[in-house]
Amino acid sequence: MAIDTNAAVVERLRAVFETGSLEDLAQGVYELSAEDVVQEWPQSGERILGRDNVKAINDHYPEMTGSTPKLTLRRVGGEGAHWVLEGTIDYGDGTPVSYVGVAELRDGKLAAITEYYANPFEAPAWRAAWVARRV
Repeated sequence: MAIDTNAAVVERLRAVFETGSLEDLAQGVYELSAEDVVQEWPQSGERILGRDNVKAINDHYPEMTGSTPKLTLRRVGGEGAHWVLEGTIDYGDGTPVSYVGVAELRDGKLAAITEYYANPFEAPAWRAAWVARRV
């Protein structure tokens, strides 16, 4: 599939992320995904197979957890079949959990995405002389 088609898919994915809405993201990912999409969460060891299962998890998240995450996209980069999304997710407690998604596209559809989540932590004081603090 042409790079322009993949870029259009990623641009649509960016748009649904930028709404900040889990519902919009769930529907957008469903529409943009191949039937056999694979979503992986290495930190929990989970692999979700198929777009119906991916959508079901997103659809049931609020009722099963009692919270509705808010998404913030920081940047998107890549080309061709490989793209990276970076942002934060607030699960309702005000903590901006860092998010990175590594996406693979095939035939103009999202074929696979591996997602990493990391809680913020205080930088150790001993490194202060060598680093700049991000605000």
